[in-house]
Formats: sequence, structure tokens, C-alpha cells
Amino acid sequence: MENMESMPRPEIILVADTVAREKNIDREDVFVAMEVAIQKGARSKYGAEHDIRAKIDRKTGAIALSRYREVVADDAIIENEAAQLPLKLAKNYKADAKVGDFLVDALPPIDFGRIAAQTAKQVIVQKVREAERNKQFEEYKEKIGTIVNGTVKRIEFGNVVLDIGKTEAVLRRDEIIPREKFKNGDRIRAYVLDVRRENKGPQIFLSRTCPEFMAKLFTQEVPEIYDGIVKIMGVARDPGSKAKIAVKADDMTVDAVGACVGLRGIRVQAVVNELQGEKIDVVPYSDDKAQYIVSALAPAEVTKVVLDEENNRIEAVVAQDQFSIAIGRRGQNVKLASQLLGCDIDVLTEEQEQERRSNENKVRSQRFMEALDVDEMIAHLLIAEGFSTVDEVALVDLSELSEIEGFDEDVAKELQNRAKEFVAKRDAEFANKKKSLGIDDQLMGISGLDQDMILTLAEKGVKTLDDLGDLAADELIEMLGENVISQTEANKIIMEAREHWFADDENASDGEKL
Repeated sequence: MENMESMPRPEIILVADTVAREKNIDREDVFVAMEVAIQKGARSKYGAEHDIRAKIDRKTGAIALSRYREVVADDAIIENEAAQLPLKLAKNYKADAKVGDFLVDALPPIDFGRIAAQTAKQVIVQKVREAERNKQFEEYKEKIGTIVNGTVKRIEFGNVVLDIGKTEAVLRRDEIIPREKFKNGDRIRAYVLDVRRENKGPQIFLSRTCPEFMAKLFTQEVPEIYDGIVKIMGVARDPGSKAKIAVKADDMTVDAVGACVGLRGIRVQAVVNELQGEKIDVVPYSDDKAQYIVSALAPAEVTKVVLDEENNRIEAVVAQDQFSIAIGRRGQNVKLASQLLGCDIDVLTEEQEQERRSNENKVRSQRFMEALDVDEMIAHLLIAEGFSTVDEVALVDLSELSEIEGFDEDVAKELQNRAKEFVAKRDAEFANKKKSLGIDDQLMGISGLDQDMILTLAEKGVKTLDDLGDLAADELIEMLGENVISQTEANKIIMEAREHWFADDENASDGEKL
């Protein structure tokens, strides 16, 4: 049946327009809220078990009420007789009815009583509030990654609640710069970290300690950054104490550092003042990683940089009188430089570096002398040419060995044959020991561990990934012996051994969801 026509209700249009304008929400959202309210009032009159739907004409305000009944299969279990109808009976009302169709019966307009009207009003208010919250959520979601201004409204357990205009935002105590104190009425700038949808409205979380906050402050203070002439390449902070920011300009005529510092330091000082006196080093970014490291460790003077790309590790060598400057107070300078570059930096004095290289070469030299049955001079020649293991000698192209000064083709061939014999014998012995000691095959897949290390660990009870994962870095270093691996390498090995734990946890979580 068609919905019967209802009288125009211009007052409905007027209410919808007024509410939409005053609450600054979409007019359609108001109409939908009113339809839900009318449906609720109608169901209170005809019975809550009925599927009654209301439709308001968006132009005239006329209200059409209809009862919907779903057509179900004849053998289906009827859960609600008022809202469902078997196909056999449905065909009495509509000859071409089929399962899944709805029979629609128009209902006469109803005159809401006082209670029904009050219920309808509550529903409208609730729906309008939901629409307001959704609008606020969408509005502030777009502000994630920007700076907002707010006024301190109250302080709860160290967390600062700010009035930022249409709603409130939370600056948690761990996002406040140390020693920073606020009181009601204070004006604060902060970075929008996250916006979450919750029942009571959008929850907005702010930060004054994240690196992005400092980057945005520089964007506001330095026109060249705002215009894209100067780019921020990285930020590292120890909030309230010290920070480093790396900048670059594609145009070689533009001084990126000078633009950020400003005339007499006025631009950087404005950021320092906002961050409660946090000292800021503006670092020139360089695509040359070694040069970038030197700049990042300023004010210390670096004499040598050694890159270990495979382990994402850097060695910076400094003079003895520069060591404390490079490390900084409480290790702050090297920590910030590490954050800026995204890798670990080991700072060594020239004496320490020389001693370590000497020890490493001594260990390598001894291995070559024993494995290849050569004298110390040949072992040193191999080390000088960059060979660090017997495997490398066995696998390298023969021409590379014969090109070493003092070697001819016969010497090179003999060395390689000895290396291959040693590797084959060692692999066979390792296979036997691996079986007798009960070493898990998965240990072989851990990068950074060679066969000798695996045997040494197995003899001390470390035979599986779990055994290795249970170790601390210091324990692993002690087991393998002095100068075998560094602290960084030890940490990396242990974390790789623990990876399957996290994978197992994820699989368990997926299983629970299923």
C-alpha cells in the first residue's frame, strides 16, 4: 500500500532549520533525529513490537507513518508476528510477494500525547547531541598534527584539562615539559597527538614534549620552513633540557641553519622560550652520512667516522679532550645525535679505537694463522686487504687473492685450497657436535652468530632460541668472551631470538578473535 498523504507541517521545517543553524549541524541530521523520535512515539501507541517507520517530507514537513512487515519463508520460525509474515499469507495482500520483501501499510497521523511528545523531545535532543559530537570529532580529527591554543580549565591528578573552544582537550602529565607548572586561566600552546571517538564526545590528547611540537613551532617562527624553502629532516628532544633539529635547503644559496636561528638568534629564541628554556642545536643536514654524524655530534670535534650499515651502527672517534663533550652530560649529546640519525653511535677516543682495532686484528690474525697454517705476515696481509674470516678467503674470486701484493697465483691458489679444506672440515665437525649437543637448527638462522659462537653457547647450556632470548646482553657478551661482539650486536642478536615470542602472541590473539 502507498503511504497516505499527510497535512503539510511547516512548523517541522522551521524547527529543523532553527536547530541546524543554532547547533551548527547538518539539517539532514536533524530530520533523521526527528524521524527516529516520531517512530518511537508511534511505537508507544501501536506497540513496540511493530516495525513502524516515519518519513518527513523535506519540503513540506508532512509526516508519513508506515508499518513494515517482512515476508519470510513458510517454514521459517516466526520470531515477531507483528513484523513478519509467511509467504503464503503475504500473497493474499500482494500477489507477487517474495521472501525478503516488505509489506508496507500506511498508518493515520497520530496526535502525540504529553508523554509521547516528551519522549520524542528527548530522542531529538540525544540525536542532536550525537550529531554535534560527530561534527566535533571530524573537525578535530583534521587537526591531528597541528598546534592548538587553549586555556587551563582544571588540573586533575597532574593532567591538565584545556578549554580549546568548542570542547576540552587533555594534556597528560607525561606530555608536559618537566618542571612546567600551570594554573587555572593560563594560556597554553600544544600539539594535537590524537583524537578518539568516545560516548561523551571526542577525546583530544595534546603534547608539549613530542619532537613534532618543536618542529611545528619552528614552522610557525621560520617563514622559510613554512614556505618549503627550508626542510626539517629530523628532530630529537630531551624535553625541557636539550634538543637537536636537522634542517636542509635544496637551494644552495639559502643558509638553512641561519634561517632557523634568525638575526641575533631571535627565531630560535622564540622557540626556546616556548619550551621553557630548552637548549636547541640547529644542525645542517647532509646526504653524506659521515658529514651528518660530525654535525650531529657538535660541539664535539669528530676525527674519524666508521659506518657499519649492516648492524645500523656508527663509531665516532674523537680526541681524548673531546670525549666528554661528545658524550654530553648524562650521555645527552650522543643520545640526541643517535635519535636524529636513527642508529646507534659508539663514541671512542683515538686511544680506545686503536686498542680495539689492535685486539680485533690480533684475534683475526690468530684465526688465519691456525686455520691456514700461515705465518703472521701473511695473516696481516689478508687483514689489511679487508678479509675478516676464513670463509671469505674460501669463497672469494681467486684473482682477488692473487692481486694482493706479495702473492702470486700459486700462493693464492694454495691459500684458497687450505681455506676450503678448513671450512669443509669445520662444517663436518660442527654438524657432529650440533647433533651430540642437541643444538636447535633455528639458532643457525640468527644473524651475527657464527658456528664457533653457537658451539661456545651450546657448551654453556644455550641450545635453543628460547635459551638465547632469556639472556641479557651482558650475559651473552660474557659467555662469548671479550672483544667478540659489542653491546649493540648482543642486543640485536637477543632481540632476533625473541621475535618468535611476539609472533606466537599475535597468532594467539588472532585465534581468540576467531
